[in-house]
Amino acid sequence: MNNYPLLSLINSPEDLRLLNKDQLPQLCQELRGYLLESVSQTSGHLASGLGTVELTVALHYVYKTPFDQLIWDVGHQAYPHKILTGRRDQMSTIRQKDGIHPFPWREESEFDVLSVGHSSTSISAGLGIAVAAERENAGRKTVCVIGDGAITAGMAFEALNHAGSVHTDMLVILNDNEMSISENVGALNNHLARIFSGSIYSTLRDGSKKILDKVPPVKNFMKKTEEHMKGVMFSPESTLFEELGFNYIGPVDGHNIDELVATLTNMRNLKGPQFLHIKTKKGKGYAPAEKDPIGFHGVPKFDPISGELPKHNTKPTYSKIFGDWLCEMAEKDSKIIGITPAMREGSGMVEFSQRFPEQYFDVAIAEQHAVTFATGLAIGGYKPRSCDLLDISTTCLRSINSRCCHSKYCLYYFAIDRAGIVGADGPTHQGAFDLSFMRCIPNMIIMTPSDENECRQMLYTGYQCGKPAAVRYPRGNAIGVELTPLEMLPIGKSRLIREGQKIAILNFGTLLPSALEPAEKLNATVVDMRFVKPIDIEMIDVLAQSHDYLVTLEENAIQGGAGSAVAEVLNSSGKSTALLQLGLPDYFIPQATQQEALADLRLDTKGIEEKILNFIAKQGNL
Repeated sequence: MNNYPLLSLINSPEDLRLLNKDQLPQLCQELRGYLLESVSQTSGHLASGLGTVELTVALHYVYKTPFDQLIWDVGHQAYPHKILTGRRDQMSTIRQKDGIHPFPWREESEFDVLSVGHSSTSISAGLGIAVAAERENAGRKTVCVIGDGAITAGMAFEALNHAGSVHTDMLVILNDNEMSISENVGALNNHLARIFSGSIYSTLRDGSKKILDKVPPVKNFMKKTEEHMKGVMFSPESTLFEELGFNYIGPVDGHNIDELVATLTNMRNLKGPQFLHIKTKKGKGYAPAEKDPIGFHGVPKFDPISGELPKHNTKPTYSKIFGDWLCEMAEKDSKIIGITPAMREGSGMVEFSQRFPEQYFDVAIAEQHAVTFATGLAIGGYKPRSCDLLDISTTCLRSINSRCCHSKYCLYYFAIDRAGIVGADGPTHQGAFDLSFMRCIPNMIIMTPSDENECRQMLYTGYQCGKPAAVRYPRGNAIGVELTPLEMLPIGKSRLIREGQKIAILNFGTLLPSALEPAEKLNATVVDMRFVKPIDIEMIDVLAQSHDYLVTLEENAIQGGAGSAVAEVLNSSGKSTALLQLGLPDYFIPQATQQEALADLRLDTKGIEEKILNFIAKQGNL
């Protein structure tokens, strides 16, 4: 820590608050440097945190955390917060097995008020916390930080609408770093922000409201005048948030630590719901990240001196397989529509968006809207295809159920990315539940490819099948199999991979390679089931009659998953064949690499073999 003389003294925000204000710029510089150094050695989210260094320092300097409660939305930007709240020396373990969590996590620190990992939750949770604090009557303050992407979700506006009507004391900070929803920040804006957040202006405003309260025409005129002043001197957004019941301040330069401290100090004691709009630059202070904030959003280990990120694996990712297929289809069919909820890069749709801009829609972080929007497109005769991250698709369940699958004319198609174990992002991002919740929805076709070629064929099958369909595939690189010409698979039919005796392994998804070695040792039959719904009842009946033991294998929660579908088939047909269901257990899977997690869950080659042998031994028949 020799390179960080001030930061080395900060073991908690209490230490930070002992600094003089004129020391804060140096602390911000050291914090930004330490963040870059640590993330380059561990991997993780970088650009977002670089952009919130000054905001994080200012918040912990002005507010008495953890007594005052600070809620981060998503958590990508919370690494500086972790560094300042006692976890500086643990940053080398972030996102690693048994290390600190990649997002704010209640069990990890009293400074992490809300466990997060997904967007648009901070205002809702913050309002509940603020209401509780008001009833506690201890003078506790509540601050919610939300990004310009996260605030596009309906949940955020639902919370803003509620907060404005409840009129509880709380501060919402909009970290605006990409959307360009207002003019560039300048000295005049900062000066006016300080005026409007200051005690003199607040006293005049509140006093005028009390004096004029019994003179409605004058009162209404003054309110409209105030809103007009803010709209002219600040930005058009102010009137929107004022109408929702918030006192809007901003925009403020989010990298000017002096202005941030001054404005937050003024706002700390304002009554009612407050809204502070700050402008920041994602990747601030590190030229490569400023130039490419998307590429440096989440990074592997890299050399911070050169600023060059490691080259990608030569094998394609499943996301790229989807993106290439979508482009291939769009070349032939102008009715194909690609939809993403603000995950163009992560879901492999960059090329599609560039080549077919008229057929591409980014609906922002509004997953339920994406589904219903696609339903309308389908009604209009188009063929919507949405790529959803698995952790996002769980929020779409109501729309999938009530809109997408009720009508045979709504031929909506889901490409579900990052299914199963995702690795270092931890419990909030594991794709553990989609098979369970989708399987119970009528009219859905659900497919689980075992490799990238199967994935392509299933994408094409969903395109051709004439029903709502979903293909779920994992995060990361495929295995390098040859891609064959596209053809429609027979719906609900499996494929025999290996023929053996006594034991039959029914595989659902990309764990197939891990099943083949145990199958060789145990002389087991292996069937790639392909379809979770409709499931291949005929194949299950044949295997149940010809084998003593059936083993289902899936990267989904065992409860309600593909193995449960097999159990239902056996039960309905009166078969008593012993069934072992291998999958994800009934707890949230902690962070680790995908390989480490699968080994811990005994879903790797060795673990599968051991579980099968233990199961047979318990049946009393070796």
